[in-house]
Amino acid sequence: MKTVHAVETFLAAEATNHTARNLTITLFLVFVAVTLAITIWASRQTKTATDFYAGGRSFSGFQNGMAIGGDYMSAASFLGIAGIIALYGYDGFLYSIGFLVAWLVALLLVAELLRNSGRYTMADVLAFRMRQRPVRTAAAVSTITVSIFYLLAQMVGAGALVALLLGIRPGTTFLGMDAATAKVATIIMVGALMIIYVTVGGMKGTTYVQIVKAFLLMGGALLMTLLVLAKYKFNLSSLLGDAAASSGKGSAFLEPGLRYGVEVAGNATQTFYNKVDLLSLGIALVLGTAGLPHILIRFYTVPTARAARKSVLWAIGIIGTFYLLTLALGFGAAALVGSEAITAQDKAGNTAAPQLAEALGIDFFGGDLGGAALLAIIAAVAFATILAVVAGLTLASSSSLAHDFYANVMKKGEASERQEVRVARISALVIGAISILLSIYAQNLNVAFLVALAFAVAASGNLPAILYSLFWRRFNTSGAVWAIYGGLLSAVLLVFFSPVVSGAATSMFPDHDWQWFPLSNPGILSIPFGFLCGWIGTVISKEHDEDKYAELEVRALTGAGAH
Repeated sequence: MKTVHAVETFLAAEATNHTARNLTITLFLVFVAVTLAITIWASRQTKTATDFYAGGRSFSGFQNGMAIGGDYMSAASFLGIAGIIALYGYDGFLYSIGFLVAWLVALLLVAELLRNSGRYTMADVLAFRMRQRPVRTAAAVSTITVSIFYLLAQMVGAGALVALLLGIRPGTTFLGMDAATAKVATIIMVGALMIIYVTVGGMKGTTYVQIVKAFLLMGGALLMTLLVLAKYKFNLSSLLGDAAASSGKGSAFLEPGLRYGVEVAGNATQTFYNKVDLLSLGIALVLGTAGLPHILIRFYTVPTARAARKSVLWAIGIIGTFYLLTLALGFGAAALVGSEAITAQDKAGNTAAPQLAEALGIDFFGGDLGGAALLAIIAAVAFATILAVVAGLTLASSSSLAHDFYANVMKKGEASERQEVRVARISALVIGAISILLSIYAQNLNVAFLVALAFAVAASGNLPAILYSLFWRRFNTSGAVWAIYGGLLSAVLLVFFSPVVSGAATSMFPDHDWQWFPLSNPGILSIPFGFLCGWIGTVISKEHDEDKYAELEVRALTGAGAH
């Protein structure tokens, strides 16, 4: 009798799983169809280079603020931060604080000045008063490097998410694929979709996809937050208590030092490294946003500097609200799913938010089918998040390759708009292929952690050159090239020789060990080094153009002569 009951239970579970998979796949396909329709519609409005790169500068401050929010609230925000809070409690929230504070740097130092000074890319500002070819080449190299680091995070998030959606766990299969193969197949599929979005729709299509995604993500996060709070009758103390109990770490879960700044008894050297690593992460998070190419190009999609400033204010409001919601998502996942179940599905915790959605659905909407329905909705939202962000990143890097390197370096400003846009589309294909390949090796890493590396690289290479260019009269071509290459190379080399790439169980190459740099984030060394290189490069060169700086200053502050 027990055997019959067990078989019936198994068959019922299988039927529910099958229904859940069908629901998930249907919702995902609906979202892809809608966004592809938006992209095809946008492609018909994309007639010039300005349309492709900057959406015709036709977006309002609110629309661009939503799109920036859509661009910024990436897989790191939704999957990574929720996962890291669910596994490490208090320490995970450091990412939310760092990502949000970073916007104040972007608002106060670069948003308005950049909108007034440039046209399509970050390099437009850097090259304004310098020799075009070396500066634009350096800017293109930096933009592509930062974008690929950021793309890794999105692709890894996509692989983890789809494995959960299709119910693929270690030891199970789907369409003949095991968990590892299914993740790789997903990464390839996401890469192909993002290439289509960029090559067909350009900035207009990408922006509308990001606006739609921002609405969906805020709605999904708000719904889950309200359900978590309702479950605990809006008693935060009870929620935190349950989260600490389910984490297996007790009261330490609610205190700093579980993941960052860990004190190692009897090992003063390691304790010191841990504390410096925490400081390094904080510096990278706060300074990185103002150097991210895919965020910087968003300032060119609005008609005026005032609209650029307004869009950043809207973005801060949207993003700030969202990061408060990640607290409820992270602690809710710790309390209702538990760290064991989260790490069993994904070691880095990238699936905590969707697993929480499934648990809430079972609780509030009746049985496994309710769980499957809410999981499918939240997973479709998370997928929307990934697709929108990868499209923005690919657009930033392909724009830089086409506009900076092809049109201004190779063709010396003689390329037609049509040629430029064609090269941008080919570049999107190449960058997408490189990102897909690298992502396959980065699947053991938490996506919020991967994005923090992109922030460190952006703050090391791009930020010194941008700030010096806007605020230092003496700055010149040599300084810009030194700042970009010095900061970029130091950050990338330190990451390559750190535990992120080799020498640890969670490394990209866990079976190899060539690491000698003890920190996981290079920001504390590479960012000051980028500023130092910019200063050295400037003072050793005799190039100096006061008049051109005065023209840039007037343009940056007033918008006179801006495109």
